[in-house]
Formats: sequence, structure tokens, C-alpha cells
Amino acid sequence: MSDSSVGFRSERGPVLAAVMLSTALVAVDATIIATAVPSIVDDIGGFTEFPWLFSIYLLAQAVSVPIYGKLNDLYGRKPVILWGIGLFLLGSVMCGVAWSIWPLIASRVVQGLGAGAILPTTITIVGDLYSVRERAKVQGYVASVWGIASVVGPALGGIFSEYVSWRWIFFVNIPLCLLAAVMIGRGFHEKVERGHPVIDYKGAGLLATGLALVILGALEGGQAWAWDSAASIAILTGGFAALIAFTLVERRATAPVLPLWIFRRRLLVSSGMISVGIGAILYALSSYIPTYVQDVLGTGPLVAGFALATLTLGWPLSASQAGRIYLRLGFRWCALIGTTLILVGCALLIVLGRHTAVLTVAGFCLVVGLGMGLTASPTLIAAQSSVGWSERGVVTASNIFLRSLGSAVGVAIFGAIANATVGAGGVNAASLTVAVHRIVIGIVLVAAVLVLLSFAIPRSADKAIAEPAPAEQPA
Repeated sequence: MSDSSVGFRSERGPVLAAVMLSTALVAVDATIIATAVPSIVDDIGGFTEFPWLFSIYLLAQAVSVPIYGKLNDLYGRKPVILWGIGLFLLGSVMCGVAWSIWPLIASRVVQGLGAGAILPTTITIVGDLYSVRERAKVQGYVASVWGIASVVGPALGGIFSEYVSWRWIFFVNIPLCLLAAVMIGRGFHEKVERGHPVIDYKGAGLLATGLALVILGALEGGQAWAWDSAASIAILTGGFAALIAFTLVERRATAPVLPLWIFRRRLLVSSGMISVGIGAILYALSSYIPTYVQDVLGTGPLVAGFALATLTLGWPLSASQAGRIYLRLGFRWCALIGTTLILVGCALLIVLGRHTAVLTVAGFCLVVGLGMGLTASPTLIAAQSSVGWSERGVVTASNIFLRSLGSAVGVAIFGAIANATVGAGGVNAASLTVAVHRIVIGIVLVAAVLVLLSFAIPRSADKAIAEPAPAEQPA
């Protein structure tokens, strides 16, 4: 099927539009709440608790992604994404009517569980409908959603908070969720031989429990409690114990929720570990670049947001062109170019000081973002293309989960570096400059590992590029 059949006017156009709208729900939500935090705190309180609005959402999403991936392969994509949209809608309504900070935090859990179903399923649907060659063009459409969201999200958050009410940053999801559900329901059709699938309830429970405890410990260790406290030790020990039990259960499970063969295939392991590194770098830059620009360079929140926005704009910009590169050079070379740009951009950040120009910071972040776009999507597409329909949901979900896991690990490691550097003397420009410098060194090391992992991508992954048509679905 030619590239001319790819687009909104093609037969698959309505499904592509529905996928983009569903992705937009998650993409906008990731950015719209940040600018509304001061208004939320002024209205319902909870200044010390507001970080949970982000961490609990990330936790719920990361824990549920592998389970939804397995459900995608058991029951098909359509029921899973409709369930996710429904949960996201319910969570949005609950957030909008929350009367205090803790009900709002609880509502973010529901939203996160919905996002955990939407994101991997939309990516899996694209993998089902389009060949690798077609996805070189389609990923430009999907990447544009994240680029637009990086600009529209913060702007909408500020507008609603200042001129209407912060509650509308959640209420605006209601018509979008309903429209996405209708478009998926009417436009997307699949044939799935469900039969009598076996559900790995024990494995799913152990995985969810283990991941929840480990990620919770990583997110809040050194923040809500000390790393050497009884609470931290108990949470992390319990989490690792549950994960060990999970691996033992999965070896004997008839239909494991997260098959261990994923970690025995070179392409899946290399692409998965690249996702871990991308998650760690992305979260570190998102957490500390705006703080550095405000507290060290003395700018306002808007300018600080601009410095980071170049990363989130560079990512979809290069992702939209990544297809041309991997079609010509292959997945490995595309990833090598991307990870090298990430390494160069991160290395440039080492020169940041107390008098660095904001435009310089933005330029360095742009280089990192361009590298991300040439790395994240192509490596995921390579992983998807190495398996059939019945395994694609699990492979996609595991890749996305590993990125979330990398973000959580990045929070723990880079947060510990920052806290150890700033110390008990309090935050000041000098100590924060040193902390950011040390964090950047850590990021550079991670980026160097990404380059090495790109070399590990097998050349056999490029065979899928010649795939003439979308992978088969069961009749």
C-alpha cells in the first residue's frame, strides 16, 4: 500500500484521527496541570502535598501499562482503549469537583489508570494498521500531537486558571473523551478470536504490587521520608520481594501478563533499555532546567518554561522526519544519530553557569529534543515490527513501561544528588548551580550508555522495513 493512502482522507483516516485525539488527552494532561498548581493550592490548599499530583499519576500509569498491554493481546485493542477513555473521563470529572487536595490526588490515580490504557493501545493500533514504511509518515502525524500539546497545554492551564477556574483544566477533557470514544467506536473495527483466554491474575497482582511499591519508594524516597527510614526500607523490600515472586510465577503461568521472553531477545532488550535512559534524561531535564533558569538565572516561570519547551518541540519535529532516516539508513543508524545528538546536547549543558543566557540553555535543550525524536519512536517501531499481532500489545506496553520506570529511577537518583548538594543550608544560586552541574554529569553518563545500546540493535531489525502491508490480525 502506497504512502498516498496514509492520511486523514484515506480509508484508515478516521481511525488515525481518533488515535491522535486519544493521544492528545494524555499529551495535554501531561503539561496543562503544571501552570495551574499555584491556583489549585490557593483554592483548596495542599502546598506540601501537590507533588503527589504528578507522582501518583505517573505511578498509576506505569503500574497499569504492562497489564493493559496483555489485555490488548487477549481481547483486542478496541475494548481496552474505550475502557481507558472511560476511566480518564471519570477521573477528569472527579478532579474537577475535588474539594480538597487529597480527593484531587485520589482522582489523579483514576486518570493515571486511564492513561495507562490509552497510550500503549494507541501506539499498538498504529502498529496494527500501518506497515513499517507507512509508519515513517504516520509517526509524523502522531508526533505532531505531542508538539502541539507542549505549547497548548501550558497556555490552556494558564488561561483557565487566570480567567475561568483551574477546574476547567479537567472539565475540558469531557467533550474530548466523548468525541474520542465515538470516533473509536464507529471507525475502528478489528476481528479478534477471543475464545476462552486465560487471565494471569496472580502475575498481574504481583506485578502491580511490586511496581507500585518500588516506584513509590523511588519517587518519594528522600522526599516524603528518608532513604534509610523504616518506611523506605519496608516499601522497597516489599516491592522487590513481590517482583521476585512475580518472575517465579511467570515461569509457570500458561499466559503470563509480562512474558519473560521479552527480556531474552536482543532487539527488545536494547530498545527497552534505551527507553529507560530516555525516561531518566527527560525527567531530570524537566525537573531541574526550569528551576535552574528561575532560581539561578533569575527569570520568571514563563521564560523558564520556554527554555524547556525547545526540548518538547524538538522531539516531535525530528520524530516527524525520523521515518525518512530509518527507511534510508536503517533503525540502528537512526538510533545512533539520535543518541549521539542526545549525548552532544547533554554534554553542552555542562557549561551552564550563573550567567548563562537563557537562549543558550534553550538551544542545548533543542539539541537533546532533536535526538530524542530520532531515538524513541524508531526504536519502538523496530521492536513492534519484530513480533506479530498477538504479541505486539505486550511489546509496546513493556517499552512504554520501561520509559516510565526510567523516569522513576531518574527521580530517585538525580533527586538524591540535588538534595545531597544543596544540603541543610537551603537553596541558593551557588548551591543550585553546583547541583545542576552534577546532575548534568550524571545525564551525560546515561546518554553515553544510550549510544552504546544503539550499537546493540541488530541489523536484522531492518528486515521489517521491506514489509509491504500491515501485520496480520487474527481472523
